[in-house]
Amino acid sequence: MQCVSGRCENAFLSPTLLQWKRLSNSQGPQARGGVRSTAGKMGNLQGKQVFVKHQTRKATAENPGIVALHQKNTVKPLLVFGDTETTSLGQTMKTLTEEAVEQYIQNKVDLRHCMVSKTVDTVQKIIQQLTSEISNKDSRFQAISSSGIHNENVKDQPALLAKWSALLQGKRPFHPSIQVLTPSLFLITVPLLGLTGYKERQIRHWRYYTAHGAKLLSPVRDPEELQQWLEVEQFSKSLQQWHEADVNIEGDLVPAKVLSVFRGLVENAIISCHLTDKVSVLEGSSSVVRVAVETSDFQVDIELAPSVEIPTCWPQKIKWPRCFKRWPCQDKVQCVKNLRSASFLQSFGFDLLASSNYHWQLSFSRAEHILMEGLDEDGGCRMRCFRVMKQMKEDVWCPGNKPILSSFHLQMVLFWTCEKYPLSKHWRCFRIGFLRLVRKLHKCVSQHFLKHYFVKDANLLKYVNVNDLDMLASKLAVFLDNPVLPLD
Repeated sequence: MQCVSGRCENAFLSPTLLQWKRLSNSQGPQARGGVRSTAGKMGNLQGKQVFVKHQTRKATAENPGIVALHQKNTVKPLLVFGDTETTSLGQTMKTLTEEAVEQYIQNKVDLRHCMVSKTVDTVQKIIQQLTSEISNKDSRFQAISSSGIHNENVKDQPALLAKWSALLQGKRPFHPSIQVLTPSLFLITVPLLGLTGYKERQIRHWRYYTAHGAKLLSPVRDPEELQQWLEVEQFSKSLQQWHEADVNIEGDLVPAKVLSVFRGLVENAIISCHLTDKVSVLEGSSSVVRVAVETSDFQVDIELAPSVEIPTCWPQKIKWPRCFKRWPCQDKVQCVKNLRSASFLQSFGFDLLASSNYHWQLSFSRAEHILMEGLDEDGGCRMRCFRVMKQMKEDVWCPGNKPILSSFHLQMVLFWTCEKYPLSKHWRCFRIGFLRLVRKLHKCVSQHFLKHYFVKDANLLKYVNVNDLDMLASKLAVFLDNPVLPLD
């Protein structure tokens, strides 16, 4: 079922099979187009072409929670074949039967997985070559192969290294520096060398300088929930280069200056590695370093973020896990968060990314990976639901190269839903589990608020265009009214 309006008429879902029962007491048979049954009760219409009114959904001013239907004078043909529908745009839609889901996974989800894996391998080789060249010029920036268990901050933690290696053994391929936000948009972290022995700073003080070092009369704003300042003195060991003025102002490591140095290194490395035909630096208003990589299939936009990997502690302000929650299990919690024993500190920690002017961005990619691993060891269908939701997001809800939602947003939706429904019995039926995820996504998009799973006060939709969110909410509402999968 699809609400077809000027804003979403290119969506894949079929038009206006919109809860006819909701209208029966107020609109009459003519408003219902002569069709009295929902999509699940159309056995008597098999093979027939039905014309239905071209309608849009709109909240009334008196009660924004009530959906009103506004008719236009156009009609759209709809072919109905049992649980299969063909839209006026020619797409075949099928309801959430087990057969339809399997067909969708084989024809869409598995193909996407193969394509993304191929793209990741291609991009990894190119960025590895670039970052190796950068590391030769400036040792503060390491090749991406030095991420994760190969990072210098893990080498003196043998117990942590052994635990990490055991967890990853036999698991799906994991590139610790690469996050696939969409098939054509990656975030790649570049590990920084020479900052070890991190400790949190408790004393608050104001900063009175611009990102380039000029004096200010009023202080710079405080960091947001997912951000923090970073001082070189917070590390027990630091290379002398981190005290230099090209990255340091009054003892602070300033992301804008780090990114400025890094951008110059990237531009030179592209030339020296003879990659000008494959890689180009993208210009933009932000200080973030973005490059475009040409693969054999399409262009991939990549955000390169220098990263301080801190695998030995957990931020004190992050209160997780929450009390009386049964997901994740205690073993997973122990893998993610600090557990002090007699001889060593076990943790998968967090990272600090240089992705803004003043403040370093907190990232929990390793912890998120651990939560995703073995997600369905109890025989549930969480990962299956998540993969289909990602595909629907790309096919129907947020198509295009620059969607407002990424896989990261959907992963947060998955984590919150798993925490609310922790038992294996909650995830035995795909249809129930999948629609549960979509309802959670719809709620977050409608409210313009999606909490970060580890930092619940952080709104991941804070800077997303409100009109785009409302348009997406409409598409999700239409899907929830009549859940069907595009099979073309």
